[in-house]
Amino acid sequence: MFTNNPFAELSALISTDVMQIYIILMALLVAGGTILDMMHKKSAKYFFMDSAKNAKNAKRTVSSGEKAGLAVATLANEVLTSGEFANPKRRISHLLSMYGFILFVATTVLMIFEVSTSALTAQIWHIGALMLAVGGYWFWFFIRVDVNSEGVRWYQLRKADMFIVSLLLMVTFGLIWSYLQSKGGKVSDMGSTTLFFGLFILSTTFLFSTVLWSKFAHMFFKPAAAFQKRVAHADGGALNLPKDWDLSSAEVHAKFPDIPEYMGKNPENMGAGIRREAPNHY
Repeated sequence: MFTNNPFAELSALISTDVMQIYIILMALLVAGGTILDMMHKKSAKYFFMDSAKNAKNAKRTVSSGEKAGLAVATLANEVLTSGEFANPKRRISHLLSMYGFILFVATTVLMIFEVSTSALTAQIWHIGALMLAVGGYWFWFFIRVDVNSEGVRWYQLRKADMFIVSLLLMVTFGLIWSYLQSKGGKVSDMGSTTLFFGLFILSTTFLFSTVLWSKFAHMFFKPAAAFQKRVAHADGGALNLPKDWDLSSAEVHAKFPDIPEYMGKNPENMGAGIRREAPNHY
């Protein structure tokens, strides 16, 4: 199965040109959906407005070289290693899903456009699919906040689940279709092979055509937001947030004389309360 190119036999039924047009159409749907999402939510407008506002509060100018270093740090931490996830299980699940998706999509394009049809490419396609399935199902059944912390059943679907559900259906049907192909099933037969191929195409089309209503587009915004946050901390603007005061300082007590009244003369360090305990409160 792992060395089987599932698109090789498909070319006997569907021409390579049709498959290539389908891939291009899916790419256009992602691009169009992302642009419409930016226009609808005005995320780009808010991003630039927030950057301009933070620039007015900046205490220093960040040089081009320093910005380049911050961009590299963002790429290494938030993008390549998902360092923003404090929960190691969530981080591993996300990395499996992200790199699995990248491998799955990239090798699909390589095989359909006949850039590479080797057994190694087919193996990477299956490995990527399995990585995506493991990371995605692990997240769906055990890590999701509403399931893990709010008592929501895994089968209770919401609009916010559109992306992950269609992603899991796509990779699941794709693996089943490939398995049936490797067992000698013919795509032209009116049987299970054709059924799962159709479900694979249906779920793939749904995934890439619903970017406007799903969480797909946020993958493109996260790196930019992470970079902006690093620049804001470097120039002292701090994203227009109030200063992190030392509540035990006499200077702070003089500036805010009501602190002792509400929190005592020596307030304890509250710290990052959100990370004090596992969020299981249902």
